[in-house]
Amino acid sequence: MATTCVKRAFKYRFHPTDAQAAELSRTFGCVRKVYNLALAARTQAWARQERINYNQTSAMLTAWKKTEKLAYLKEVSSVPLQQCLRHLQGAFTNFFGKRASYPRFKSRKKSRRSAEYTTSGFRYRGGKLTLAKMTEPLDIVWSRPLPEGVSPSTVTVSQDAAGRWFVSLLCEDPTVRPLPAAGTAVGIDVGLTHLLTLSTGEKVANPRHERKDRARLAKAQKALARKVRGSVNREKARLRVARVRARISDRRRDTLHKLTTRLVRENQTLVIEDLTVRTMVRNRSLARAISDAAWSEFRSLLEYKAAWYGREVIAVDCFFPSSRLCSTCGTLRGQMPLGVRAWTCESCGAVHDRDVNAARNLLAAGLAVSVCGAGARPQRSTPSGPSALKQKPSRREP
Repeated sequence: MATTCVKRAFKYRFHPTDAQAAELSRTFGCVRKVYNLALAARTQAWARQERINYNQTSAMLTAWKKTEKLAYLKEVSSVPLQQCLRHLQGAFTNFFGKRASYPRFKSRKKSRRSAEYTTSGFRYRGGKLTLAKMTEPLDIVWSRPLPEGVSPSTVTVSQDAAGRWFVSLLCEDPTVRPLPAAGTAVGIDVGLTHLLTLSTGEKVANPRHERKDRARLAKAQKALARKVRGSVNREKARLRVARVRARISDRRRDTLHKLTTRLVRENQTLVIEDLTVRTMVRNRSLARAISDAAWSEFRSLLEYKAAWYGREVIAVDCFFPSSRLCSTCGTLRGQMPLGVRAWTCESCGAVHDRDVNAARNLLAAGLAVSVCGAGARPQRSTPSGPSALKQKPSRREP
């Protein structure tokens, strides 16, 4: 059976020259300006009960370039400016489809600094990438090679808060193919004491990357708070804070990538709990630890890698009592505080580790969901059918 190639982004660091850095900084500013102008125009038109699409904002961009006030827009490549209008159109499409909130204006200090180039805005030859309006190729650190025989269709240049420059090349990766079918399934229970607990009994320690650098981060933030706003020293102190945060996020992402890749390669079916992390972080005593564990990022990585390699991820309803249900006899225990890490079933006498028992129950419930064809992701999309964990008939059924 023929398989379609997966579009994959390869991200690299690069070190621009002074001229390239100045050109890219101007481009970032122009992209932000055009996006805000177009958003303001569409917002005003919406107040007049009119609708403006991408073609109309593109015509507005041409008119803006002819004015004396915005003539500087002609000094940068037109491709990133057109792409930001397409991004704005996508944002409104998601808003009208009730998949996102209303688009917001870009901030000079808080918004991501990036510019997207299509094939007409760059040249990729002989392993060297040259962007429009530039005479020299970018000095890219090729930490891994691109797939043989492919060329990027889109290039995105960005700069993070720590001042590091990145280039992301989007291309089709023919090496990503479904893995041979495996007859194994695993239940995964996420936690704070242990990052992951598997139904096999394996426990993965929580590295707590933020806690390891907490003293360094506090020292950098304390120095930042003492600096005068708008001063050069404050900008230097802000960069120190951003570098510490970047170190934490890079280590966390690396750990999650290694874990998810191993789980997807070893198991055909992966069952997780559909946690509402956004609500859980409202607990002030646990918010920092939950954010450091990055449960949402773990799920996102697991889902897209499973889609790449032909695996299945099942998310069980968050109200399923996985911790209080005996995985041996099915007896449901009463309330169980978080401090109880092990308990004994009163019916069968089985002694359970709280997390291992929860992972085993998740696995059993996920396999039931898979067999019954119930909706497995009730929090992210409309279920395709009644939940296997709720046996009450739906009122919508005839």
